[in-house]
Amino acid sequence: MHISTKKLALCAIVGAAYAALTMLLAPISYGPIQFRVSEVLCILPFFVPETAWGLFLGCVVANLTSPSGMLDIVFGSLATLGSCLCIAAIGKRGERADNWLSIILACLMPAVWNGVIIGGVLTWTLTETVFPQFSSVFWVFGGEVALGELVVLFVLGIPLIKALQHSPWIYRLNEKAIA
Repeated sequence: MHISTKKLALCAIVGAAYAALTMLLAPISYGPIQFRVSEVLCILPFFVPETAWGLFLGCVVANLTSPSGMLDIVFGSLATLGSCLCIAAIGKRGERADNWLSIILACLMPAVWNGVIIGGVLTWTLTETVFPQFSSVFWVFGGEVALGELVVLFVLGIPLIKALQHSPWIYRLNEKAIA
């Protein structure tokens, strides 16, 4: 698979934007109740699948300042990568941007991946629970994270998908021309 210079540069820009936006809005980007506005960028793999890797690296950088430490750096970043790879598979280079089911499924991916994985990370790092209590605390933290993701992706992500679906630069990026 050939990745053009344009796509490589786009991945770097997207990753830097994700990290900068997350750290700039740190008070609402971390913790059990979070609205990580940078997650709206996770819809980009719907159109340009390679941006999933830039978002993964941007999340690694952003999570270097996370109060949850190494667990968030590793597992939070992997949650973002997993959700972005699913979004890329759903989007298939934007061919399904007119299909509302595809758009909704794409916007659900970050909520599902981060709700489960970050819910576990927060439960592990913020509580001293024992296993009988783990499930109730886990579902509270996971639900809070998922809710924040849903708000960001449905309020900002869906309009961004609709705005990008006919964007000429998206289609130029996906041409097979060698940069």
